[in-house]
Amino acid sequence: MNKGLALVIEDDHDLVVLFSEALRRAGFEVESFQAGDRAMQRLQTIEPRIILLDLHLPKVSGAEILKYVRSQERFNQTRVIITSADAQLADEFRDTADLVLVKPVSISQLCDLAGRL
Repeated sequence: MNKGLALVIEDDHDLVVLFSEALRRAGFEVESFQAGDRAMQRLQTIEPRIILLDLHLPKVSGAEILKYVRSQERFNQTRVIITSADAQLADEFRDTADLVLVKPVSISQLCDLAGRL
């Protein structure tokens, strides 16, 4: 069952593979981006159900992407999951993101959480 589109915006290739697999297992179609500017370009034309977002990205930061998503009414139904190894930085976004996960994140944990959202 297809639950819609999920974006993985993460600069670590191995994590892109793991996160994408977890979201596919949860029933989502997945697109991934390793640079923030490319993700921002794609967000001009789509409305994903879930965005899995790293904060430390090249070109455009995850914080800037989150700010953009939250400023657009068309993303009101989009759930944003922050994934970061920097627990202190991630904590700053607990009120803005739908969920904050501190890396490492297991594939089964992410699959379960994405399915619930």
